[in-house]
Amino acid sequence: MLGVALAVTSAVLFGCMSVALALAFRRAPDAEGGALVTSIAGFAVCAVAAAIDGAWGAWPWPFVLAGLLAPGGSQILFVSGVRNAGASRSSVVVGMAPLVSVTIALVFLGEPAHPALLAGALLIVTGGAALAGERVRPETFRPIGVAFALGATLFFATRDTIVRSLSKGTSVPPLVAAAATVASGTAVVVLYLLATRGRAFAADTARAALPFAPAGVLWGLSYITLFEAFYHQRVTVVSPLVATESLFGVALAAIVLRRTEVVGRHVVTGALLVVGGGALIGVFR
Repeated sequence: MLGVALAVTSAVLFGCMSVALALAFRRAPDAEGGALVTSIAGFAVCAVAAAIDGAWGAWPWPFVLAGLLAPGGSQILFVSGVRNAGASRSSVVVGMAPLVSVTIALVFLGEPAHPALLAGALLIVTGGAALAGERVRPETFRPIGVAFALGATLFFATRDTIVRSLSKGTSVPPLVAAAATVASGTAVVVLYLLATRGRAFAADTARAALPFAPAGVLWGLSYITLFEAFYHQRVTVVSPLVATESLFGVALAAIVLRRTEVVGRHVVTGALLVVGGGALIGVFR
């Protein structure tokens, strides 16, 4: 039950983070700078938690490598997704991670295809179709945002599979693993900004610090609970539960951002179908 509670907590925090990002963009429209600020704040939270825990174990280099994918590449993509597609729609797309996870398992790990898995996949695809079929969208919506969110989802799902595999038999405590993953992800964002903006990225990051810091704190707490969940429960249980962040993200966006997000029945239906499909995959995989 502890793993389940941790996974749900991670989902709630991630949904809150999506809305916090959308609020931050009202004050600072810089997606890449926002990605770096959230990464730095998230790392600070994880590092403090690991220091308080006091258990270090072995050198966490496998988790450092996992962090290159997520949050390394995924953070830039997800933040860009929220900026262009909004918090609610990006949350629905990220909720499709179980579909990516099961596809990886079927294609690359040779796991058998169960009818329930295919049914869950169909529900998730139907949820995506419902989202794509909406006719009323906010004026700020850009289709490229969905593509960014899909890219982030691919990285998230791959990261989840790797982390769960690494957590079996490792002596690296979960809080250290989370801090190591976020640290390498932050380094990726820094290198990206150095390559694209040069030294000017420091000033850009400073301007984004206050607006995006709350989102980073929520994100760091989400990572801590996510890694703790993977250490206590199977990925087939944790991944679908974390995917409920779609519902929390949509619900919070409807409450906090109702004037700008335009959360209609297509978004809600898409979120319900995506979460239902993820749950079906988790139960029968």
